[in-house]
Amino acid sequence: MPTGFGRLWTAQTVSSLGDGVSHAALPLLALTLTRDPMALAVVTAAGTLPWLLFGVLGGALVDRWDRRRTMWVMDAARAVLLAIPAAAAALDGLSIPLLAAVAFLLGLGGLFFDTAATAYLPDLLGRDPALLERANSRLRGAQTAMSGFAGPPAGSALLALGRAVPLLADAVSFMLSALLVRSLPAMPRAVPEVRESLLRQARAGASYVFRDRLLLGLALRPAVGNVAFLAVETVLALFAHDHLGIDTYGFGLLLTAEATGGLLGAGTASHLGRRLGTGTALTCTAAVEGLAVLGLSAAPNPYVAALALAVCGAGMGATMVLGPSLRQAIVPAYLIGRVASTSRMLAMCAAPIGAFLGGWLATTYDIRTPLYAAAILLLAMTAVTASMTSNHRVEAALRAAAPAGGPDHTASKVPPRRAHPARCDPAAKASQRWHEDQAV
Repeated sequence: MPTGFGRLWTAQTVSSLGDGVSHAALPLLALTLTRDPMALAVVTAAGTLPWLLFGVLGGALVDRWDRRRTMWVMDAARAVLLAIPAAAAALDGLSIPLLAAVAFLLGLGGLFFDTAATAYLPDLLGRDPALLERANSRLRGAQTAMSGFAGPPAGSALLALGRAVPLLADAVSFMLSALLVRSLPAMPRAVPEVRESLLRQARAGASYVFRDRLLLGLALRPAVGNVAFLAVETVLALFAHDHLGIDTYGFGLLLTAEATGGLLGAGTASHLGRRLGTGTALTCTAAVEGLAVLGLSAAPNPYVAALALAVCGAGMGATMVLGPSLRQAIVPAYLIGRVASTSRMLAMCAAPIGAFLGGWLATTYDIRTPLYAAAILLLAMTAVTASMTSNHRVEAALRAAAPAGGPDHTASKVPPRRAHPARCDPAAKASQRWHEDQAV
């Protein structure tokens, strides 16, 4: 791994810890101000709105800007932003509108930082698929550990010391991340396209995703997955309490089991990709998620439920390493910001649909129905996208994306018995023509 990756990994690890702190602290701070569920929902929803409103446009801007500068400026800006509610908390001036505005602006900064980091990583690693999988595995593992394990308990503990303390801790994490990112090596700018309007460039990025079956399959997995997982998450606490007899402390342990599985999945993703080929591995992890949710819906006790959630988390962890790594390896550098943000926006837009679906099914039928529906949805999605993200398509896309005379990375992605020359695949030829047309 290049030397700079260690600094990027450290920066994102520190930032993820701060994210976990604020993820726990912001709702608890809102709870000290009001007991109105709608007001609390506004604070929670405000953080997701930037992706819904500016996702594709944000990707187009990142493709125009210097990615390293975008990352450190966004983190520095978020550190300064958090000083405002910290000061308000110290002066007893906090309010729900202020917390909602802060959550929105933090989400906006996160949109630009995450998109720029996704676009910067392939440049740092020379677009090597094996290195990208290894790097994303480490980044995903650190994010899960910090934001899922360490951050929320730390946020609750710091809140006991004072309402401003967790906000200041998050601000410090952002500032440390900004300093580390600022020290990263500068990367050459992507080859610029013909000067077009921002809207036209954003449309070109979205069109690139929807015209490429492989990229569309990679985007559909998290989008449909979010519908299913949010349907489960909406009723999970009630299901655990009513059907499994789990109290508040036990529910926290149940979620910890899922996060533990996520760490395991992220750590084994590269191994799965090498053994099965990336396409087959993605299909297997998607099927595992669906079967795990089906097992959760029929769980007779908390132990089986925890095991099902751990298996589901492992499938999700592996998918979230393999999918982005493949996307980073095959998408041209000048388009990666728009392609990544389009895929992320689809996933974010799907989340409210899942939440509404879970609530409606539980109200209309019973508490297990959303879980059964989520499992069926995940398994149907697996069947639909299996051919879209097959080993054959992955190999063809990697060949088309490989620089002329450069190393052939497909051997590490697809077992030899599955290898086929890209020239035999009409879809590969179409994909290559699309890449050439876009480059022109």
